[in-house]
Amino acid sequence: MSPVAYALLVLAGFGSGLVDSIAGGGGLVTFPALVAAGLPPHLALGTNKGQAVFGAVSSAVSYWRGGGLDRDRAALAVACGFAGSLLGAFTLLAVRPEPLRPIILVLLAGAAAVVLLRGRVKARARTPSHPRMVLAGIGLGLGAYDGFFGPGVGSMLIVAFMLCFGDSITRASGNAKVVNLASNVAAVAVFGARGTVLWAVALPMAVANGLGAALGARLALRHGDRFVRWVVLLVVLAAMAKLAVDFARAR
Repeated sequence: MSPVAYALLVLAGFGSGLVDSIAGGGGLVTFPALVAAGLPPHLALGTNKGQAVFGAVSSAVSYWRGGGLDRDRAALAVACGFAGSLLGAFTLLAVRPEPLRPIILVLLAGAAAVVLLRGRVKARARTPSHPRMVLAGIGLGLGAYDGFFGPGVGSMLIVAFMLCFGDSITRASGNAKVVNLASNVAAVAVFGARGTVLWAVALPMAVANGLGAALGARLALRHGDRFVRWVVLLVVLAAMAKLAVDFARAR
C-alpha cells in the first residue's frame, strides 16, 4: 500500500472517530475507504473493527469524564453489549450478512423519522417498568447487530435510549457509547483471533480515530442536543443512501 493510501486511511480514521462519537455511523467512512484501498471484504471488515475500538474507548472515556452518560447503567450495558457482539461476530463467520440489508434500511428509515420528530417533543425522563430487562435487551440485540454487520448501530442505540428511557439526544449518545465500546471489543477479539484484522493498517487508523472521537465527544457535550440531533440525522440519511445503493447493486 502506498504512503498516499495510508495517509488517506488515517484521515478517514479521524473523520470516522469524529462522526461516530457524536452520532454513530463512523464505519460508513472507514469501511468503504478500506475496500477502495484494495483490502478484500473480510479483511476490510475485521480491520475496520480493529481501528474503531480505540475510538470507542476514547469516546466513552470522554463522555464518562464529562458526565454525559448514566453510570448506574454502565456495567449491565457493557456485559450485554459484549455478549451480544460475540454472538453476532461468530454468526457472521458462519453466514453472509447481505440478506439483512433491506431490513436494516427500514430500521434506519425509522431511526431517521424518530430523530427528526424528536426535536418537536419535550424531553421527559421515563423509567421502564423493568429497566434492567430493557437495557439488557438493547445491549444484547444491538450488540449482536454490531458484531454481525454494524452500519448505523450508533444511531440505533441513540434512538433506543431516547425511546425507552426518555434520554435527551446528547445523553443517549453518551449511553450508546458504553454499549458500542463493549461490542467493538468483543468483535475485535473474535476477528483478531481469526486473523482478519490487518494491524499494520488498523493501528495508524486507530490513533487518528481516537483523536477524532475525543474531539467529537467534546463537541457534543459543549453544543448540546440541537447540534447532536442534526449530526445524527445526517449520518442516518447517509447510511440509508449507502445501503440502498449497495442493495441495488447486489440485485
